[in-house]
Amino acid sequence: MDTVMSILHVASAVFIVGPMAIIPMTGLRTLRSGNAGQARSLAKSTVLFSWLSLLTFIFGFGAMGMAPKEYDLSFTTPWILWSIIAYVIAFVLTVFVVVPQMNKAADQAEAAGADAAAKPAGYGAIAGSSGIATLPARGGRAHDLEALTRGTGAAGR
Repeated sequence: MDTVMSILHVASAVFIVGPMAIIPMTGLRTLRSGNAGQARSLAKSTVLFSWLSLLTFIFGFGAMGMAPKEYDLSFTTPWILWSIIAYVIAFVLTVFVVVPQMNKAADQAEAAGADAAAKPAGYGAIAGSSGIATLPARGGRAHDLEALTRGTGAAGR
């Protein structure tokens, strides 16, 4: 059962956390083009994927709890603790900084109409916060894949 939880954890990281990290980048491009409606839609998608990313968090706890005792995994295992901290930072930045700034920039682009600037207000906050939020998405998968292969003995090969 621990293998199933590990697979669910990794799959949800790839198919939920991945889009959560990439959609704001697409939103930046959309804001530069002045398409407010699409930017607002991408903000909604980002917040949806952000909340769905809690599944990855839950599956990770399931994988940790069902892991064989020989791995001695707990919340205080350093890489698990750092993964939790990184995830919480990414989640908070995405939900409470990136999405509101995307909506604000979409409102500004809509109000400006054809006279929209190349980079609306909040562009830097969106770029910086979403960039920071993608760091855990890029680094966390190595530990997940290692945990999957460790159970099969492939890591030692």
